[in-house]
Amino acid sequence: MKVEKNLLYTEEHEWVFIENDVATIGITDYAQNELGDIVFVELPDVGDVVNQMEAFGTIEAVKAVSDLFAPLSGTITETNPLLSDKPELINQDPFGEGWMIKIKYSDKSELDALLTADEYKNKIS
Repeated sequence: MKVEKNLLYTEEHEWVFIENDVATIGITDYAQNELGDIVFVELPDVGDVVNQMEAFGTIEAVKAVSDLFAPLSGTITETNPLLSDKPELINQDPFGEGWMIKIKYSDKSELDALLTADEYKNKIS
């Protein structure tokens, strides 16, 4: 499974890319592989407020339906418009075109609860 070094991760298999005060979030290669073919994603609306480790949406695959959990608290600034018509982008490119949401996060200390790439690798191996 691919684990990107420049990202942070959650125990629930979301990845986080931090740029200034905005976090881009998606699910990991491991998660998309475990779910199988993704057929639908329900994401929050821009402007919604999310809390760390609370569900922000759902992902539906041939095998299962799973909740998506917010790695950080904050306000949704953007959702990936491509996923409504092409949810399979999550399978094809989970760290690129398959990103899900962007959050303007509100509490920098919450970053301490996230896993480094090495910590995440150890969890899934």
